[in-house]
Amino acid sequence: MTLFSVCTTDTLADAAKALRAGSLVAFPTETVYGLGADAQNEKAVARIYEVKGRPADHPLIVHIDSMERMDAWSSDIPEYAIKLARDYWPGPMTLVLKRSDTAKDFITGGQETVGLRVPAHPLALGLLAAFVDAGGLGIAAPSANRFGAVSPTTADAVQEELEEYMADSDLILDGGPSLVGVESTIIDCTGDVPKILRLGAITHEMITETTGLDVIDFGSSTSDEDQIRVSGSLESHYSPKAKVILDVIAEPGDGLIAPDQIPTPNGVVRLMAPSTIEQYARDLYRALRSADQQGLQVVVVLQPGGDGLAAAIRDRLKRAAHE
Repeated sequence: MTLFSVCTTDTLADAAKALRAGSLVAFPTETVYGLGADAQNEKAVARIYEVKGRPADHPLIVHIDSMERMDAWSSDIPEYAIKLARDYWPGPMTLVLKRSDTAKDFITGGQETVGLRVPAHPLALGLLAAFVDAGGLGIAAPSANRFGAVSPTTADAVQEELEEYMADSDLILDGGPSLVGVESTIIDCTGDVPKILRLGAITHEMITETTGLDVIDFGSSTSDEDQIRVSGSLESHYSPKAKVILDVIAEPGDGLIAPDQIPTPNGVVRLMAPSTIEQYARDLYRALRSADQQGLQVVVVLQPGGDGLAAAIRDRLKRAAHE
């Protein structure tokens, strides 16, 4: 495995060729770092599951270079999905659509749907463009961490967690810290109206404004038979080794994540003191990883209030704290 801290045009071209040859490439997006494989190469995609320790029935998101590539991977695309793609791609939004013949079971987890995203990070877009030039069509890429663990927002975090599982031919591209810090909003676009399957930076209000439709909120009751499986939907996820406890008073020896107006009690290790909700999201996973690096046993988190991105943060924290 090789980490490239300086990524030139030649580096991206070589990474694209490596993907086409069946290697894995970890790369930055604006949300978190992804672990990529050629989405049409079944053996390469199987290695993603192996490296992550991910259950085989969990679908992968296919990253594409532009919305014009939607037709290759999906069918029966509703007009409201086109509107969402125009407004928020490139960006932190995944659209779940009815799959085309290109999207095989090894990508969809055996479902009749596929998740698509155009990431906003310039390095990710450069890699995707080089991948298309090399004859590729899409890069399958879940977060570049072991299954259920905290998503990485830096190349160093990817290397620390996955180096022992990756092959000599695999690559990590360093594009600096991810700017959003939590995973993309996932929107089910297979029905008459959009349905939020995972919260993220693209909010209910933004989806409504773009589509003019009554959006089905995240968490609305649906029978298990009808529920589409998506990344990050398990009750326990995004979890550090330390025990995460929400909205209690931190004790000496605990780690603390809380807004900057909250003082740090004596003997408590301050992990993060964000002044804005954007900073809270951007630095959350780094702070949780720092707790493990420092050998802390307990992390107390005071959750942010409000809707939108704050709700996405609370969703991740609820899963991180699940017992």
